[in-house]
Amino acid sequence: MTDSIISFQKVNKWYGNSFHVLRDIDLEVARGERIVICGPSGSGKSTLIRCINRLEEHQEGVLRVDGVELSDDVRAIEAIRKQVGMVFQQFNLFPHLTVLENLTLAPMWVGKMPRAEAEDRAMQQLKRVRIAEQALKYPLQLSGGQQQRVAIARALCLTPKIMLFDEPTSALDPEMIKEVLDVMIELAGQGITMLCVTHEMGFAKAVADRVIFMDQGQIVEQNSPHQFFDNPQSERTKDFLSKILGH
Repeated sequence: MTDSIISFQKVNKWYGNSFHVLRDIDLEVARGERIVICGPSGSGKSTLIRCINRLEEHQEGVLRVDGVELSDDVRAIEAIRKQVGMVFQQFNLFPHLTVLENLTLAPMWVGKMPRAEAEDRAMQQLKRVRIAEQALKYPLQLSGGQQQRVAIARALCLTPKIMLFDEPTSALDPEMIKEVLDVMIELAGQGITMLCVTHEMGFAKAVADRVIFMDQGQIVEQNSPHQFFDNPQSERTKDFLSKILGH
């Protein structure tokens, strides 16, 4: 693919000397593509996406994001982080700041944006995730689902080209999961490149262009959602799906 926005070539990563967490990862992500990554815990899924904005460093291979190779060059890393928004399992909001202040912090400090413009952009993103009426509340006054939607809006305030989601619903109560997934489904229709680590297989079927299954640091299988769920190729994938889908 010539128009890859993310390219992994034989990427390897170890924790310490013994734990080989990513093994020879080859992956091309096209601009605007939506990928869901699933697999058992400890399979390297979160590490894979955290390498994309250099929250984790790989030790071998080549990783390029939007044409820039990720190395120890601090400027390159900073440039990439402006293109890549990330939403974590825990919401990572500042409890002593209002929702609006949480959203304007990075654009004003990192992006040197005037306050009025930052607030205007923040309100646009809060509307986008359907939570604008909560702008002046503090995070702990909100439900978990609302906090996660604030976290998504915060990532969008830097107008990223790529959005990474690391199990964004796993800390939520079941009734709150849907409201977060609905917001993500809406975003998926807007052309942002998305990589999402999740066990929400309904979301994968609704949104993903491609589902990737990882196990023991390797990409075991990847396919369209239809093929992946209806016709898994590897025994490891079949075993995982039988556990997670219950059949």
